[in-house]
Amino acid sequence: MDRDRCFEALARHVDCEIVVSAYQGAFAWLRIHPRELNCYSVGAMGLASSLGFGLALGRPDKRVIVLDGDGSLLMNLGSLVSIAAAAPRNFVHFVCENGVYESNGKHPIPGRGTVDFAGLARAAGYRHCHAFSDLAEFEAEIGSVLRGEGPVFVDLKIESGATQSVDYEYIYSRRLRDTFREALRRS
Repeated sequence: MDRDRCFEALARHVDCEIVVSAYQGAFAWLRIHPRELNCYSVGAMGLASSLGFGLALGRPDKRVIVLDGDGSLLMNLGSLVSIAAAAPRNFVHFVCENGVYESNGKHPIPGRGTVDFAGLARAAGYRHCHAFSDLAEFEAEIGSVLRGEGPVFVDLKIESGATQSVDYEYIYSRRLRDTFREALRRS
């Protein structure tokens, strides 16, 4: 599947949720669905799931969606167990599985093609686990997936995308962080 098309389908269902996105997925999400309640986890590989987990615990009144990468999640597999143990009902964890470290030259991830990310989440204790490799099926089921009681895990089997231009100065800017903090305070 194409990540942008998956994110476009997801964006049609995102309104007042907090969305934490990592690396190339963060830049794609910023382009597809820019909004104040987006939190970008760039520069701290592997921490999107932990950041989203903390937000889910701190704001149980808001659904938190994490848009993780497969390479990023491999850097922090322990987060799956911590998330499952706390069982935040408002937590939805997407992993974009393309088999490469896309931000770092598309080098293959360890276990490419053999790691079962949804199986790892299931074994860790996530309440609901899904895997999608067909866009039409994902589009048909995304609404019910997002309404599921968390923690929910979704493995999106995507193709590695074209390298996109990235604006690190903006994504690291104080203005962007302050905008997110203010949106959290208001919501």
